[in-house]
Amino acid sequence: MKFMKIGTKPDTFYTEEATRTVISDMQSDLTIRINNICYLLHKIPLVPKCGLLQRLCSDSDDSDIVTIDLHDIPGGEDAFELCAKFCYGITINLSAHNFVPAFCAAKFLRMTESVEKGNFVLKLEAFFSSCILEGWKDSIATLQTTIKLPEWSENLGIIRRCIDSIVEKILTTPAKVSWSYTYTRPGYIRKQHQSVPKDWWTEDISDLDIDLFRCIITAVRSTYMLTPQLIGEALHVYACRWLPDTTKSRLPQSSGSQTEESKEKSRRILEFIVSMIPADRGSVSIGFVLRLLSIANYLGVSAVTKTELIRRAGLQFEEATVGDMLFPSQVSSDLHFYDIDLVAAVIESYLVLWRRQSPASAENNHMLRSIRKTGKLIDSYLQVVARDVNMPISKLVSLAEALPDIAREEHDGLYKAINIYLKEHPGVSKADKKRLCRMLDCQKLSPEIRAHAVKNERLPLRTVVQVLFFEQESGSRATGHEKAEIMGRARQEQARAAEEEGDKLQQKARRSRVPESSEGERQKKIEGKGVRGEWEKGKERRGEGNSVSKVVDPKKIVQRSRSRCQLDKGGER
Repeated sequence: MKFMKIGTKPDTFYTEEATRTVISDMQSDLTIRINNICYLLHKIPLVPKCGLLQRLCSDSDDSDIVTIDLHDIPGGEDAFELCAKFCYGITINLSAHNFVPAFCAAKFLRMTESVEKGNFVLKLEAFFSSCILEGWKDSIATLQTTIKLPEWSENLGIIRRCIDSIVEKILTTPAKVSWSYTYTRPGYIRKQHQSVPKDWWTEDISDLDIDLFRCIITAVRSTYMLTPQLIGEALHVYACRWLPDTTKSRLPQSSGSQTEESKEKSRRILEFIVSMIPADRGSVSIGFVLRLLSIANYLGVSAVTKTELIRRAGLQFEEATVGDMLFPSQVSSDLHFYDIDLVAAVIESYLVLWRRQSPASAENNHMLRSIRKTGKLIDSYLQVVARDVNMPISKLVSLAEALPDIAREEHDGLYKAINIYLKEHPGVSKADKKRLCRMLDCQKLSPEIRAHAVKNERLPLRTVVQVLFFEQESGSRATGHEKAEIMGRARQEQARAAEEEGDKLQQKARRSRVPESSEGERQKKIEGKGVRGEWEKGKERRGEGNSVSKVVDPKKIVQRSRSRCQLDKGGER
């Protein structure tokens, strides 16, 4: 940061109550009032250098005490005091932080060359041109201070000249960058990197106010000299600097005025960033887009902005990782932790784009790889959110069923997600268990997963039977010990089911007064039809014929497994 020292005399200004004055042998004959501060000064050093004071004091005699109100001076009392000290010859230090108010105040007081040679405005302009605009960080710091005096800074050309200087340096070839810049990316050590990174400029301009940042990005984009990825990186750095972080925990939903003002500012920033993302695919990462979408849900941005984010996320969704999708739900009424609705919305957008492809292109390798990759991604995501103890089963099933059948070449990942959910939710009802397991296709389970499924006590009996049927038809053979375990499991399930059904039948018999025997027979017929119907549906899904000779009674499998188990035991003896 560069400085300029003007004047040689020591500072003799002092404060007495609400009055500022200067130590002098002469009596004060000029009173300047600015806001709540009163300055007791002298005409001789000030009036010759200030054209405004000359005009205001023109009607008074030299011996008169003149009082002048300067409440509208830009920069207030601090800027005026810099100008007054310059007139007294007191040492002042100018930098990028106080240049703008000093320059605007000097212009207001008309401290120009037409009033006196070597005046304050000339010296400030020289400092601005030779020092501030030549420096990188000085230009940014000066531009940032213009937000306090936007009209004066605009009219005096300070904003335009600072932006031009900054843009010129951004467009400089990295090899020619010789000035100091801020670059704090994780893992980057400047001493180990001789070359300047292409995005060296992004962190420094992220300190700017949103309106100034927009002016710079707009100016840079208009030159078409930088790649879309660099523009996207600048937007990413700015978002990390100013937008709330929704990746760690649920943010508070406060209604305080201060919080609402902050959220409104964040909405402006988010909507600007979304509008400035280059249309080129890959200009920003899918992780960044999903994070913006999560923030948009929290801030309650416009539907247009949210729709655009969902569309962009759908375009790049196959590039995502599970970590990119793990965001806490920002809806206060949600008991579950993960924002599964966000992923569901993006999946819907992705599938709309995927289905728009022509039939010919939909079957090509790229489209097939894309949907298969997405299927594995969703199953991995389901395995994570299934651990959420408050995750509704309806949301899990809805997301799993959103994908077409072609998306899953195998169902191992889906099985793992279901198993995790049943393990973390031991109180789930039988109906919900069946609802979960209905999504599984036993033909798409690997031998290892099928071996695990037939011994999985958390699965419904019908699902286990389906796996057993497929195992038998595919020619697989289980050991005697495994069969014994399966048979024991089946007997336990049947006993428990019979006991529950018996209780239900007794209650129903009392209400309807129908003999238990007839009701029990009818129930057994229904159960038999249900099991056989489930098996026939499974065969239809596997494309097998409906020939009676191919239908296998589940009871026969159990009997066959039991007899084989006894034979195995006899052989052991």
